[in-house]
Amino acid sequence: MVATHNHRVKPVTLNFSDQLSEGIFLFGFERDFDFRAGQVIGIALQEEGPRRLYSICSGPQDPEIRILYNVIEEGYLTPRLSDLEAGDTIWITEPRGEFTGTHDPAVWIATGTGIAPFYSMLRSGLADQKVLIHGNRYLEQFHFYDEFSSVLGNNYIRCCSAEEDDQVFHGRVTGYLGLEPSLNPRLKYYICGSAEMVVDTRDLLIEKGIPFDHIISEIYF
Repeated sequence: MVATHNHRVKPVTLNFSDQLSEGIFLFGFERDFDFRAGQVIGIALQEEGPRRLYSICSGPQDPEIRILYNVIEEGYLTPRLSDLEAGDTIWITEPRGEFTGTHDPAVWIATGTGIAPFYSMLRSGLADQKVLIHGNRYLEQFHFYDEFSSVLGNNYIRCCSAEEDDQVFHGRVTGYLGLEPSLNPRLKYYICGSAEMVVDTRDLLIEKGIPFDHIISEIYF
């Protein structure tokens, strides 16, 4: 989820709403509009209700628009979204946003449900020449592991802070990046996660010689 904006809304009917792991949900509805991978839509429960922006978690050619989110217990929208079922109605805005991918070589850095825009880019065929560094607290939260691993191979790096596994870096994405002896300053670095994670990662990249204008970020709240 990202910050809100005011835009016209329309109703859509959910095709499904599933819990993927503890506190993490995915729902989908029929796609009847075009968008660019990495863009967001606003979501509300009523036409005039409070809206929040969420990254689209599907490709521009997929038949459904899918949204990945985690439940914020003290939040207004996500606890209510988690109660929805297939056949229920939500209200959405048109897609917007400039956190969009290209075919150029780049490094993608995500934590939690901040993986959504990168999954959209993957589904759009934009994963060529990419490295993905993906952080989660628990191993069960790497929901798109098979698809990312199939396309990226060794360029898909998982960082898990609370559990250990032989094929996963034990720690945060900043811990992994901090141990890298050098980073390519010619690449673009896309970051999507919480405000704290984005700021910490951006500062670390700058310390390691990455130009400020090569860092593109999307903050989740």
